[in-house]
Amino acid sequence: MKSILIPLAMAGALAVSGCATLKGAGIGAAAGAGVAAVTGHDAGKGAAVGGATGAVVGTVVGD
Repeated sequence: MKSILIPLAMAGALAVSGCATLKGAGIGAAAGAGVAAVTGHDAGKGAAVGGATGAVVGTVVGD
C-alpha cells in the first residue's frame, strides 16, 4: 500500500502546481484528506500534509 502513496503524492503536487498559495493549500488539503481516507490513514494528518504541500508548491510555482 505504501508504494502507491508516492505516485499519488506526485500526482497531487502536479495537479496543484499551477495554483496560487491559498488555492493550492485548499486543493492539497482536500487531496491529502481523500488519499488518507482511501488508504485507511488519519484524514486530519493527510489534510495537514496535503495543505502544507499545496501551499509550498503554489508559492514556488506561482513566483
